[in-house]
This record gives sequence, structure tokens and C-alpha cells, in this order.
Amino acid sequence: MADIPHFITNNDGDIQKVLSDGRYDAVIVTCDHLMLQRLRGIGYQGPLIYEAQGLGTYEEAQSTLQFASQFIRRYARAAISTPTSHLMVLFQTYLADIPRFYIQNMIDTGRFVHIGALGLNPSGKPILGWIGRLEKNKNWRLFLEISAALKKQRPDLQIWMFEDANISEPGERAKFNELVRDLNLMPDLKIRSNIPHDHMPHYLSVIGDSGGFVLSTSFVEGFGYAVAEAMSCRCPVLSTDSDGVRHFIDHNRTGKFFKTRSVSEAVREASELMDNRALTESIRVQAAQHIRTHFSPGRYAADIVNIMVALGLRPYS
Repeated sequence: MADIPHFITNNDGDIQKVLSDGRYDAVIVTCDHLMLQRLRGIGYQGPLIYEAQGLGTYEEAQSTLQFASQFIRRYARAAISTPTSHLMVLFQTYLADIPRFYIQNMIDTGRFVHIGALGLNPSGKPILGWIGRLEKNKNWRLFLEISAALKKQRPDLQIWMFEDANISEPGERAKFNELVRDLNLMPDLKIRSNIPHDHMPHYLSVIGDSGGFVLSTSFVEGFGYAVAEAMSCRCPVLSTDSDGVRHFIDHNRTGKFFKTRSVSEAVREASELMDNRALTESIRVQAAQHIRTHFSPGRYAADIVNIMVALGLRPYS
């Protein structure tokens, strides 16, 4: 993070000092429902707001919110989520007796823009990209299967995966490596771990410029930052219908869906993205405009201010 105050600590004394010095109107606690109780325990008496982000599959989100609701309802003034259908249902189920707000996340549309970066792809060959963690919900297995099928049709296809080598579900990395070998993808697969966030616009732009695209294979997304950030950089996206991404993908206008999680369907849609340049250029332009219009930092800030006004934490102006 840059240009904003930020603090990294797990020490109660440090947290107390940050809160005392900052004299904040409210504290938003993201996902960590136990932090709500902890803040009260160290003496913070101001308003607390719980925010849900990235809770995984529907079953994982349900399990988390079912347990977390006792802490949220006891310590928080309100709860925030993206207007994603499965999260709205769970909020209504477990948090019906506290104020609930549904707002879109933001994309840093000032930084996530198209940037010429041809040096990252000296061969000029098309690139298939994937961004995520090696966990079941991200469905990396489907990505590898689609990659192998596309390689048979397009031998020059490059496969780039962006992940965190330090984070994966137990056993997933071993299964991943085994499938890569079985599908004979190792010669064409480039794995990039822990790329700095502000470098990603360069990579996303070059994927789009290569005639390739980003493929999202998740089962469920609460929002889908990787998809939105790619679109903001004019990088085409093909995605499963994973709920959260419906906010920014309109099929054949701002991106593409393959709804059945079928490899053959994904290959058909991918082939059209790579072959129909007129359609793809239209998608690239409209996708970037859609993100700038609906997911800008200014719009997000206005939504947060409106929540503060609605809760009586700052005057209407």
C-alpha cells in the first residue's frame, strides 16, 4: 500500500495507540469476527462495523457467518457486503436484526489501466492467464484441463499463472504438480509467485495485447478482484458464472461466461475471444469503461460516507 497511513501489528498495545491517535469515527473489521470482541476487550468504545470479503464457497461462507453472527450481532453496529446474491441471502439469514449495507468494492482505476509492456512478452505469442490460490474454490484443476485442450489447438499458446507459493490448501500443491506433469504442461507453463500488486497492470495489459485473455475458474466469488482488475487493464476475461463476477461481466459485451464448467464450452468461448478480433476489441473497450464507471474509488468513498450518515456517525451534507 502507498500514499495512505497503514499499520501492521498483532500487538494489543500498538492497536490501542493507533485507535487513540487516529480518533476514528468508526472501525471496519474485515472478515475477522474475533477482532470485534478483541477491540472491545482492549477498551475501544467507538462504533464497529463488520465487513464480509472472500468467504469462499457458499458452504464455507455459510459456516463462517453462522458462527460469526454471535460476535457480529453483539459487538457491531452494522454489517457490509458486496451485493452478491449468496452473501445477501446469508446476511438476511444470520444478521437480520442489525443494519445491513450492500455496496460494490472498488478497483484502483487510477493504477489499473492499460500500460504498454511488450518487453514482458518478447515472443509476441498469445498468453492464457490465471490468478488465484491453489485451493479447491479457485478450481485450478479446471484451468489446467482447459489449458491442455487449448494447447492442442494452439501449440504456440503460453500459460501464465499468478499465485502465492506460500499459501495453498494442504495437499493441493502436490496434486497440482502431478496434474501439470500428467497433462504435459510444464514446458509451456510459467508460474509467477507474489508479483507486487502495482506490477500487475503491466502483466494484465500484455496478456490482453498478446491476443490472449485471463481465465477465471472459481466455483464462487464474493466479488472477483482479479477479474475486475484485468478488465480495467483492457485484458479480456472468460469466467465461470461464479456469482460475484456477474456485477461486471455481461456476456459478449464486457467479457465472456462459460456457465457449465465444461472444458469443451470453455474452449469454444476462448477460441472466439482469440479469433474474433472485432468482438474482442469491443469487449476490451467496454469492459474498461464499465469498471471506471461503476467501481471507481470515488464511488466507493461516497458509498462509505452514505453508510456513516445512515448510522448517524456523521452529519448529512
